[in-house]
Amino acid sequence: MSDPRVSPARPVSLFTIILLLGVFSAFFFTVRYFFRPAPATAYNAAPEALPKDQEWRATAEARRKALVDLRAAEATQATSYAWIDKDKGVVQLPLERAMELTVKQYGAKK
Repeated sequence: MSDPRVSPARPVSLFTIILLLGVFSAFFFTVRYFFRPAPATAYNAAPEALPKDQEWRATAEARRKALVDLRAAEATQATSYAWIDKDKGVVQLPLERAMELTVKQYGAKK
C-alpha cells in the first residue's frame, strides 16, 4: 500500500556536495583565523624571560611585592598634597580635604 503522492528521493548532485564542503571549509578557516585564542602568558616564568614592564608577574612573591608597593603609592597619593600641573593650577589634595571643599562649594550654591 504505497502512497502515490510520495515521490522517491532524488540523488544529491556532486556539485551540491562540493559546494557544501567549500562552505564548511570557509567557515572553519574563518573561525580559526579570527577567533584564535591569545597566547598564554607564563606567570611563573623567570624574570629575565619577561619584558621589563612585566617582571612583577614572574613569581607569587614578586606579585605580592608589586601589590604592596602599589597600595603604598595609592595611600600616599590619597593623603598628601602635590602639584599635578603647576602651569594649569592642578593640585593633588587629600581625599578628606577634597570632600570638604566639594561639600562647601555645592552647599554655597543653595
